[in-house]
Amino acid sequence: MQSFPLGRFSVSRIGFGAIQLPGPGAFGPPRDRDAALAVLRRAVELGVNHIDTAQFYGPDVSNELIREALHPYPADLALVSKIGAQRDDAGGWLPLDLADYRKDIEANLHALDVDQLAAVNLRLMGNDGPDERFDEQLSIMIAARDEGLIGGIGLSNITREHLLHALQRTEIACVQNAFSLVDRAAAPVLQECAARGIPFVPFFSIRSPFAPPDQVVGQEAVRRAAERLGRTPAQIALAWTLSVAPNVLIIPGTSSVEHLEENLAVDSIEFDDETRERLDAVAT
Repeated sequence: MQSFPLGRFSVSRIGFGAIQLPGPGAFGPPRDRDAALAVLRRAVELGVNHIDTAQFYGPDVSNELIREALHPYPADLALVSKIGAQRDDAGGWLPLDLADYRKDIEANLHALDVDQLAAVNLRLMGNDGPDERFDEQLSIMIAARDEGLIGGIGLSNITREHLLHALQRTEIACVQNAFSLVDRAAAPVLQECAARGIPFVPFFSIRSPFAPPDQVVGQEAVRRAAERLGRTPAQIALAWTLSVAPNVLIIPGTSSVEHLEENLAVDSIEFDDETRERLDAVAT
């Protein structure tokens, strides 16, 4: 696989997102614990060295599965987590209190049994632009980085203005935003990251849990490309996302070894000019 720098690591451009390891909606225990462990082990066997996770996946589920499946970790494995959210008793998503940010970083370290994470993404629950709270959040992240708890500071669910503001205060190791064939709202963020050599890590590249399941894979251009190339629509969607820029690192998640292997095979997909034009023209 092609690789790209992520902090002190050089990671394969196809990683693994752990959000589907817990139960539905990233809440509760996995449907099949053995299958979840098998997916993680197979991912590393196949060369994945970038795993995206969070203590609030479950909560307290994804990180424990990662530790059980993979600890002691390969030296080249970049474990990236995120903070800024928490779950209520019904699985709802709530913003994390600032007072608990440091505690949540430490909870990730403890659950994964590591002294330092490759990076931690500051996940914003709103998208209104830089404000006083954002500066307070950054200060907490900078302190954690300077104390050696995290190798780099990431940002998630941000605007270009957030990124430019943050860069005035600190280096940014990665940016994680929603981005897909049908949702390119984060294109200005992606372009800024590409210009600066910052890894851009898209999520919801195949589907958003807040949109119809066929929003991306049901597009006519995607289905036709899949038929022509003998691939699945999901593989076409991932391959297109991967091809947008060399700093894009995709993190498709799955609880199935079969789907994992399909996801990791997308780096070999090449589009002819006509197919690319049709995919590029897809719009909501």
